[in-house]
Amino acid sequence: MQFYRRLTTIKAISFDLDDTLYNNRPVMLAIEKQMVHYFTEKFATLLPELVADQAPEPKQIFNRRFWAPYRQQAIATTPELAHDVVRVRYETYRLGLLAHSIAAVEAVKEAQAGLDYFISLRSDFIVPKASHGLLAALSKKYPLVAISNGNVDTKALGIDHYFQHIYHAGFQTGYGDDKSEHLLRQKPAPDMFTLVCAQLAIPAEQLLHVGDCGFADIHGALNAGCQTAWLPQYGVGKALRQIPHIELVQVSELSQLLLKKPLSL
Repeated sequence: MQFYRRLTTIKAISFDLDDTLYNNRPVMLAIEKQMVHYFTEKFATLLPELVADQAPEPKQIFNRRFWAPYRQQAIATTPELAHDVVRVRYETYRLGLLAHSIAAVEAVKEAQAGLDYFISLRSDFIVPKASHGLLAALSKKYPLVAISNGNVDTKALGIDHYFQHIYHAGFQTGYGDDKSEHLLRQKPAPDMFTLVCAQLAIPAEQLLHVGDCGFADIHGALNAGCQTAWLPQYGVGKALRQIPHIELVQVSELSQLLLKKPLSL
């Protein structure tokens, strides 16, 4: 653990999810292969000539490079979709299917089916025991919240009960009597940090945000007025733009700092 800035009073802790509480890279690499296989089989039925044209290596199509132009098209048409990974994925699939002469009704159906399959894979892994132990211990002393740009299902992962609030970037239905949709922009935008502090009724400087990305998490949280703990353990987050309060080698080090003793796992 390395200290760069003086920590002050901490009344609550927010956690990024992917690559903070678990290593998300191997999960996404496995999903990429499964989605390529999924769409290869789909197109073998819907557009067999397209798959046949790729023989003997159909696995080279329907990867990120294949879908990238349709994602760009979706965001160019509706820029706010860049903040909602679920909706932009659906629209990417729909536009890609339409571009390959799939009928509009069928494209909607298959895009939703592809999205549903992706979501089923997205949260099909086990969170490390160390993260469970840390969250369980911290939640007895602090309000915990999750702040994610992604779409992982914390309930499916078995960690939702540790958090008082769970925020995902994207379009959200309003609270209480407000049923209109509101856009929570992705970190580093301050939207989710501001909402956390408002709902916990604490000033921003009393929230400690823990995350792996030097840009989305650390830069975003600092600009929102929060304290920060940077965890570059998995080496996938963007580089720092501002100095965090502390740097962690592993997330369980928070127990030494905030519980004054190491966890017994």
